[in-house]
Amino acid sequence: MARKLEGKVALVTGASSGIGEATAIALAAEGAAVAIAARRTERLEALRAKLEAGGARVFAVPLDVTDEASADTAVEQAVAELGRLDIVINNAGVMLLGPIVDADTEDWRRMINTNVLGVMYVTHAALPHLLKEGGDLVQMSSVAGRMARVGSGAYNASKWAVNAFSESLRQEVTSRGVRVTLIEPGAVATELQSHITHPGAKAALEKRLAEMRPLQAVDIANAVLYSVTQPPHVSINEILVRPTDQEQ
Repeated sequence: MARKLEGKVALVTGASSGIGEATAIALAAEGAAVAIAARRTERLEALRAKLEAGGARVFAVPLDVTDEASADTAVEQAVAELGRLDIVINNAGVMLLGPIVDADTEDWRRMINTNVLGVMYVTHAALPHLLKEGGDLVQMSSVAGRMARVGSGAYNASKWAVNAFSESLRQEVTSRGVRVTLIEPGAVATELQSHITHPGAKAALEKRLAEMRPLQAVDIANAVLYSVTQPPHVSINEILVRPTDQEQ
């Protein structure tokens, strides 16, 4: 039985762990050649070895999405190595929760640079190739991109920006054959919460996660796979995925 993504080439950012890693595995399992990109190159190499052992064609490329030149280089190297680019998963991101009053504004800069500008830089670099192939662009947002909460104002702002940018782009390129999909996960058991610098916000999130059955990275990878394996005339514009136990 033919795999659904045979002959396709995908680029996954933030592929060194969590949703990015799970998505790269899912895409490769359906036959895609995969460029895996992240800052933590030792983890990329471990993933590359795992995927290649399963028969996948893989290219590992260092990428700091906050650096526009790094984004440009990673995309061009992926195309040069794998021959084309059909699917881009803009997954790299950070979630640095905390109150707005007395916030460490460095956390704000990190989120805007990674979650917003990083998505925009990779998108800008990849669009010429996606327009050529009639490809898929999947933007990893969050339930935080549609519902604001106390303690996550700056994170909310970064994800609302991703949603707005992605919808505007969708309207611009859909008639040219590029499908833009927004994935909005709720609570997922990944490393994201471990990077929170505000002790109170970190403890509150850990408590919330302990009181529910959170999503797993593979659950979101399955949503990505669903969106990019639809027939060409079907565009899945938005997928909101929450744990059953999550009310907001």
